[in-house]
Amino acid sequence: MDKIILKGVQFYGYHGVSDEEREVGQKYAVDVEIPYDLKPAGKSDNLRDTVNYAKVYKLVTQVGTTESFKLIETLARKIADAMLTNFPIDSVTVRVMKLTPPIAGNLDYAGVEITRNK
Repeated sequence: MDKIILKGVQFYGYHGVSDEEREVGQKYAVDVEIPYDLKPAGKSDNLRDTVNYAKVYKLVTQVGTTESFKLIETLARKIADAMLTNFPIDSVTVRVMKLTPPIAGNLDYAGVEITRNK
């Protein structure tokens, strides 16, 4: 199956369990993978035959920056639900990464990955 992929959509959001995380905020990155038949778009060279990834980007950043959640699991679910509602897709995988988690130690990120279907 073909896929549309947006990797590393970054924004500054106010999500976290602690009050400080929700007040100060931090950087997040989101990956989105959409299984989608890309043959029609490849033949027609027309945007109407695919999913507009600029609109996907806008939706991801809108959810990530205008709402606040305690858990990144909830953020991932909200993004997936918005994708399934606003685009003609049957499935989406969303990976949310908190780039500077409040953990004493060295790591690239803390994250979750979910796949949701209509």
